[in-house]
Amino acid sequence: MIKNKPTLFSNIEQVIKELNPKTVSPERKVVLQPLTDYIQSKVSKQQDIRLNFICTHNSRRSHFSQVWAQTMANYFHIKNVFCYSGGTEATALYPMVAETLRKSGFQINEISQNKNTVYSIKYAENEHPIIGYSKKLEDDFNPKSEFAAIMTCDSANEACPFVPGAEKRIPITFEDPKAFDNTPQQEEKYKERSLQIANELFYIFSQIKDS
Repeated sequence: MIKNKPTLFSNIEQVIKELNPKTVSPERKVVLQPLTDYIQSKVSKQQDIRLNFICTHNSRRSHFSQVWAQTMANYFHIKNVFCYSGGTEATALYPMVAETLRKSGFQINEISQNKNTVYSIKYAENEHPIIGYSKKLEDDFNPKSEFAAIMTCDSANEACPFVPGAEKRIPITFEDPKAFDNTPQQEEKYKERSLQIANELFYIFSQIKDS
């Protein structure tokens, strides 16, 4: 599927080269398949692909997912992919998420500093940055229709049996690194979760075929 050299920052490329999608278990592939099918359907119809990753607080897993999904779409040269994130409530993007992404090669800048800091997250020199901040899933920043809602945590999955405007609702849940906040394992566990999400999204986008 890769036609040209990826345009990502070199450190991000290196992280991606070290991923191993062969470690995705058969059971997990079953969980991931509906998102693969959704993206493939949109590519085959040459339609825009809007993915809204949803978690309760829109502070950790949903942001990792949004950022890595947009990055993988670029890596595999899949056009017209627009990634978003939201929560059932708004809190703040947890700073360790930004720091973990920075250590993977993303350029992170704080656009505004407050209780809900807004971040610019760049993965390539010539691509628009991802704007990262905590917001409700129905926030005006997010799409209102023609999108897939990907539920990244169990509580949001249970709390939102219906997502208004979503064409497809897809549960792909991850363990919360929050459990390790302010512990000696915090950095390790955030990196672990980030790379798991990156690995699984690599697997998904690697399955997509040209229309």
